[in-house]
Parts: sequence; C-alpha cells; structure tokens
Amino acid sequence: MGKRSMLALLILLAACPTVSTPSRADTGLVRVEVFKAGLIAGAGIGRGVLSFQGRHYRFRMFGLSLGATAGMSTTRLWGDVANLHQPRDFAGPYAAVGLGGAWVLGAGVVQLKNDKGVTIALRGARAGIELAANLSGISIQLACGHRSCATSIAGRSF
Repeated sequence: MGKRSMLALLILLAACPTVSTPSRADTGLVRVEVFKAGLIAGAGIGRGVLSFQGRHYRFRMFGLSLGATAGMSTTRLWGDVANLHQPRDFAGPYAAVGLGGAWVLGAGVVQLKNDKGVTIALRGARAGIELAANLSGISIQLACGHRSCATSIAGRSF
C-alpha cells in the first residue's frame, strides 16, 4: 500500500462517524414494605428486595414527604425497575409524586426516578388510615450491591 492509499484510508476513517454501542440497560423486579406516618409532613421507612439478573439484592428505603398527608399506613408494593445497568445504579435518592389513600385497606401507585435514569413503577395495597397527595423524597440504600453478596433467585427474598 502506497503513501497516498494509506493517507486516503486514514482520511476516510476519520471522516466516518464513530459507531458506539450503547450500554444495554436491563429491567428488574422489586418488592418493598413501607411504614409511613405523618400530619402534613410525613416520614417512612421500609425494606425490600430487588430481583435483577437472577439474583436478589436486599435494600432499605427512607423517605420524607411534604403536602396533604394525614395518618399512618403500612404499604406492600411491588413493581418494575427499568433502565438498570448494574445493581448499584438502583441505590440513591429518588423523587416521587404519588397519589393514594387507605382506609383499612386501599390502593397506592408510586412512580420514582433517580439521577441515573433508573425508574421504578410501584403498585400495591395499604393497610391503615391515611390520605395523601404529596411530593416525596426517597433514598434507597442497598445492603450490598456486589453480585457476590446477593442471593440466588431460588433463595428466600424476605
């Protein structure tokens, strides 16, 4: 190959747009149990399990809410997690806008999103007395985000 051919090849390669393969996000499943109490401002704590790529990852959830909140409730939620590249992307602060209510037994729907683009769509039932239409801030902490400390999917999740 001559100098001109080599130069033409280099110019052609430089002019071509680079093709990058986007990192592939995956989905997971989540189950969580939350206890919440409040009057105007509320607080909640919970625990749950993320099922992702054949493993279970335990986590804790802490939250504060401000808005029309009155009462207390225990909520069991389940749902889908999207845009998850690795388990540690699941951890961190989330913003949520939720609307729900409970009188002994009721229904709740929650949509969450973090700064890594992970979204969680939760649904489930509440037990207790609560009426809420509020803006919430939630923080999720993984017990351990490493695959080595997660349990296999066949293991117990709660």
